[in-house]
Amino acid sequence: MNLNKVYLIGRMTADPILKVTPGNQQVTSFSIATNRVWKDKDGQKQDSTEFHNIVAWGKQAEVISKFMTKGSLLMVEGRLQTRSWDDKQGQKRKTTEIVAETVQFGPRQGGQAHSASSGQARAEGAGAVAPKAPEMKVEEIPTINIDEESSTDLPF
Repeated sequence: MNLNKVYLIGRMTADPILKVTPGNQQVTSFSIATNRVWKDKDGQKQDSTEFHNIVAWGKQAEVISKFMTKGSLLMVEGRLQTRSWDDKQGQKRKTTEIVAETVQFGPRQGGQAHSASSGQARAEGAGAVAPKAPEMKVEEIPTINIDEESSTDLPF
């Protein structure tokens, strides 16, 4: 059995840029950073950052380029892919990247939605104050109670 699956949660290192291939396919490439924090043998806090190159295709590429910006938190589920090409100097080049299969957006930074109204307030002058973002309501996750008796009717 083989498995090529990657899950990452991190922040975008730059704004994504949407491109269109000669075959009229939308694609966006972007990078996210993930951090790891641990204590060394002396008890000192250590951290390291890894940068991951990601490629998204089709409608997903369009949505990412429209709504995500540098610093946005997102989760990417995908697969590793290595590709190679010859650069302009004729040198063989190789890269490994993550091909996004599913992307979930995290909350916006600062808890504020990016909207035309907050941009408009900034444009009206230095004394203008952006409207306060509405408070987010937390929805309860419904629970489903299944009686032990009814579980025998499952088709598997």
